[in-house]
Amino acid sequence: MATTDNQSRTRHGAFFGRRKGHKLRPRQADLIARLLPKLALDLTQSPPKDLRTLFPVAVAEVRLEIGFGGAEHLLHEAKSHPDIGFLGCEPYQNGMARALAAIDDERLNNIRLHYGDALDLIEWLPDARLARIDILYPDPWPKRRHWKRRFVSDQRVAILGRILRPGGELRFATDVASYAEWALLRFVRSPLLIWTAERADDWRKPWSGFPGTRYEAKALAEGARPTYLLFRRA
Repeated sequence: MATTDNQSRTRHGAFFGRRKGHKLRPRQADLIARLLPKLALDLTQSPPKDLRTLFPVAVAEVRLEIGFGGAEHLLHEAKSHPDIGFLGCEPYQNGMARALAAIDDERLNNIRLHYGDALDLIEWLPDARLARIDILYPDPWPKRRHWKRRFVSDQRVAILGRILRPGGELRFATDVASYAEWALLRFVRSPLLIWTAERADDWRKPWSGFPGTRYEAKALAEGARPTYLLFRRA
């Protein structure tokens, strides 16, 4: 079952960020009630040693997207790579409803979901099992007094390094320069993660095959210059 708001607050204190937006349409509400329980990871149970067994189809590896927003990237990846299993985490109800609608329409069977705090999920996952982790345009909390609310912290970077398998990748994108600097500092001081950049274009240009997100398209239209960071697990 998905972690509830109260469970997240009990374990990690106050949750910062939106949980709900506009009222769900009837079909979206039905999907939250009917389909989500079938796809939600049960964090009350111990995780399987082999995460591939979480999926009803055979998959070669498992990847995680933290905070998938409108799910454009998650859905694109799942449809493009039916032989890979995807874990998607999102606390925002309307984003989760959009993902469920597309999963239902496309009959995708290589996605499992966590509707709640990402920290609950990454703490639950076993060591060295993920092939890739994507953190794409997380809430930047641009005001200095709110920086402590940012998802990337030394504690979380340590957990992300733990759950990535050797040679696995971690991708981080943001259009806020201060967050790019903040995140890079915390990622590079981890002994488990190696920054792969060799030239400026390696962080100025999107990764090969990256479809972008709706948020990214809006940021680019407003003249923002995103940063794309890629790390490899030692």
